[in-house]
Amino acid sequence: MTQLDSKHENLNSGLSGRMETGITGLDEILHGGLVPQRAYLLHGNPGSGKTILGLHFLTAGVAKGERALFLTMGETEDQIRKNAASIGFDLDGVDFLDLAPSPDFFSQVQSYDIFSPADVEREPTTERITAQVEELKPVRVFIDAMTHFRYLSSDDLQFRRQTHSFLRFLVDSGATVVFTSEDSLAQPDDDLQYMSDGIIRLEHDHETRSVCIIKFRGSDFMSGEHSMRLSDHGMEVFPRLLPASEVMQTFTTDILPSGLPELDELLHGGLERSTITIISGPTGVGKTTLGLQFMKEAAERGERSVIYSFEERVDLLMSRSQNINIPIASMAKDGNLSVVQVEPLYYTPDEFARMVRKDVEEKGAAIIMIDSLSGYKLSVRGEDLVLHLHSLSKYLQSMGVAVILINEIEDIMGQFRATEISVSYIADTIIFLRYLELRGELRRAIGVLKKRFSDFQKTLREFEITQSGIKVGKPLSDLRGILSGTPHWQETDKN
Repeated sequence: MTQLDSKHENLNSGLSGRMETGITGLDEILHGGLVPQRAYLLHGNPGSGKTILGLHFLTAGVAKGERALFLTMGETEDQIRKNAASIGFDLDGVDFLDLAPSPDFFSQVQSYDIFSPADVEREPTTERITAQVEELKPVRVFIDAMTHFRYLSSDDLQFRRQTHSFLRFLVDSGATVVFTSEDSLAQPDDDLQYMSDGIIRLEHDHETRSVCIIKFRGSDFMSGEHSMRLSDHGMEVFPRLLPASEVMQTFTTDILPSGLPELDELLHGGLERSTITIISGPTGVGKTTLGLQFMKEAAERGERSVIYSFEERVDLLMSRSQNINIPIASMAKDGNLSVVQVEPLYYTPDEFARMVRKDVEEKGAAIIMIDSLSGYKLSVRGEDLVLHLHSLSKYLQSMGVAVILINEIEDIMGQFRATEISVSYIADTIIFLRYLELRGELRRAIGVLKKRFSDFQKTLREFEITQSGIKVGKPLSDLRGILSGTPHWQETDKN
């Protein structure tokens, strides 16, 4: 059993009698699932996924042998079954009470000269619902949409009384109820929000979808907005990563050498496990290549390494790595190293965090590289980049994983900056690469700016990428002004 599965099991066992929604991520947000025999409102605009969530809720019950009832007042049963089948839901075990208008309703002119339509239609509708519930005794009931009952009431007061009584009838019959509403400015659903035991709000815009728990009587829950995705397989929810809630592993600072003696000498042995390293520098200076050196060395030791590439195609990365004697393709074939292409405009930070968690908790990833922070920033889409990166990095650190973050600096030369997105505080180690002009030739230098858990050499060294691999030279002790990009020899000062 993985630690991720164990966490879900602990949630469910710690809160006896929880009712799973059928969506693992949503159950995690609800700390195990819904509290049974209560009524929950699904709040959201059209197309936000309310009906799909209801289908998950009902089919999860059928899978457990529970009686499930779908009460529809909008779409017909036939329409719902066809739509559900198109996204992989089998509704064979779900009972339906179809209260949608029949096709001949329009052709049969209904005239109510003495009584209002609400007075005439309410009683037979109520009788049908009561009879069906008493006959089936459902454990799960999904109502789509509750606001249709408003048209069977003469005024708002009567609607509130009837709806509250209806929900009490279902709950007292032993059912857990999930219902939707059609909220609008003309007819808001505030009354339904007050009488429900919980509110699950679904939101979507042109690019992202999210789920948020507004109210949940009798239980705590994970607050905030969590990413959601609708696909051919239904709904997936990706809880926001909260590192403070994770179980801390035994913190260790075992040394992870790079395999390059001069670089390890610069770092006083190498990087430490359970730490966060930022490799920073301008474009083309060799940041990714340097990170690959650490990943290669870890893979050769038999440790599982994962590279998440937000920018470079996997095949191109493997090809150019082979040309500089870093054979990550063969290591990937052996299974010790994985290179994962991440499209930042497709994945949200919560989805990416869940991907990383699976690699760590289910596949035992020991060292992870994110290339690069610029690509990761695109996935945030205007949200707080530092918050997401902090949560992910600290979670990985707490799990004993060594993290390498590739950070690009815009300036080729000139004023020195460690990072441009205010994340240097996250790093335990900062390695910087720098271009320098020397005798009319463009060269590279490497140095260490920060290292929390050990000392390090304060000198800079020349850094080269050759067909034989990375070469790190001796300390550039006689050069001055390297960080400015225009160094000069110390002997010049003496003249």
